Amino acid sequence: MDLRANLYPLSLLAISIGVMALEAWRPWRSAQRQFRPRLISDLTHLVFNGHFLGVLVYLAWERGIEPAVRGSLDRTGLGSWVFFDAAATWPIWVQIVVALFVIDLVQWGVHNLLHRVPFLWEYHKVHHSVRDGEMDWIVSFRFHWMEVVVYKSVLYLPLAFFGFGTEAILTHAIFGTLIGHLNHANLNWDYGPLRYLLNNPRMHLWHHDVNGDAKSTVNFGVVFSCWDYLFGTARVPHDPPEAIGFDGVERLPKHFLGHALWPLGAWRQSGAARWAAAFMLFTLATASALVVAGGWV
Repeated sequence: MDLRANLYPLSLLAISIGVMALEAWRPWRSAQRQFRPRLISDLTHLVFNGHFLGVLVYLAWERGIEPAVRGSLDRTGLGSWVFFDAAATWPIWVQIVVALFVIDLVQWGVHNLLHRVPFLWEYHKVHHSVRDGEMDWIVSFRFHWMEVVVYKSVLYLPLAFFGFGTEAILTHAIFGTLIGHLNHANLNWDYGPLRYLLNNPRMHLWHHDVNGDAKSTVNFGVVFSCWDYLFGTARVPHDPPEAIGFDGVERLPKHFLGHALWPLGAWRQSGAARWAAAFMLFTLATASALVVAGGWV
């Protein structure tokens, strides 16, 4: 707990300062201001999603959810199948490499679903509310807290099966944060030959193309770009897209609190939004109950 709670926030701070300095030194879009509107809102996203939410999820998982699920599976005889701990005897460097690719492949699949399933797209809209003049390092953490719930839930089985050590999980978190910051940074980078392995700013900008929809959106990679090249979802034209965002982005709230409560304000407009709001409230109530029951507040 101490390792993750202390080392990751310090790494987040160092990475943020470093990438911000790179943007100031070699900006791709020279007219884009570093101190821009909605910066305070995005900073709040960074602090909440990058630290407080992560610690809360870790506590809920470690002290409540994981022991309960493991006990239930053990009672049904499935524990040894799910908690196989396949990586437990591997050298830590092997665990780190495998964890990087396994976690990222799962996240690539989840990211696809966030765009293709209307119910999930309602939440993912918060991240795609980034508009022209805003694409910089800090918006990598402009996302709805429900995305964390979705990603962590889907990752449960593969992580339980491998049983990676804390060092491997923490390394992925730190390296993923670095690549995520760079992907959204105001930098004209593609890493040369490494662009076929690592996601990069030039590639990820096209993921935010305003003309993308559930079928035409490309470049779903989080850390690695190789999945998009492998599965045929890579597209990196020479010139940047004409605009970023999505159709109807102007109807989305513009600040942190509105993002956190979205899509409650849109429940009358869409059946998908109504179901999304109901699920969001249920999840928030469940998480709150776990925290209170565990005596963590």
